[in-house]
Amino acid sequence: MADVTFNRDYFDALYRSNVDPWQFRSSSYEKEKYAATVAALPRSRYEHILELGSSIGELTALLAGRAGRVTGVETSPVAIATAQSRCSAYENVSFVQAHLPGGDWTAAADAVLLSEVLYYLTAEDIDRLARRLSSCAPDADRVLVHWTGETNYPMTGDGAAERFMAASPGFSVRTERTPCYRLDVLTR
Repeated sequence: MADVTFNRDYFDALYRSNVDPWQFRSSSYEKEKYAATVAALPRSRYEHILELGSSIGELTALLAGRAGRVTGVETSPVAIATAQSRCSAYENVSFVQAHLPGGDWTAAADAVLLSEVLYYLTAEDIDRLARRLSSCAPDADRVLVHWTGETNYPMTGDGAAERFMAASPGFSVRTERTPCYRLDVLTR
């Protein structure tokens, strides 16, 4: 792993240099992954979806039609400004600035999405995040989706997903794998 600190400053600098650093808006990989992620939600409708690591709001916009309320949580104010613009047509979408697993984002939710975010956290932070979710959204469906290729992040996609699931006992798990990512759905 490179000697990089994945903090708010890191992500702010990344989004300042390129508002869409992973080509969320144009990548066929991202479009296919987003469609699979939304399709994997176990229920057709939710009261409140909590999206942890909402980035510039591309997936958030797709979730808006599946819930009465969607809250995106993102560490970078630069990304949040872009996400707010992207989701301005959706009155049921709001954003909170917080660096996971910390911050003031705890809210009751019946679904939680973690897309391409867990591997930026340490193993201990993943455990803290799972405990917070067990407290604020104990029965919420959880959908995880992570790149499974090489990274310079604290954990791999497989390692991060497995760690989160181990820290989230009592859920049934369904895992789908593609050549590039894994999608895990946890339900009670």
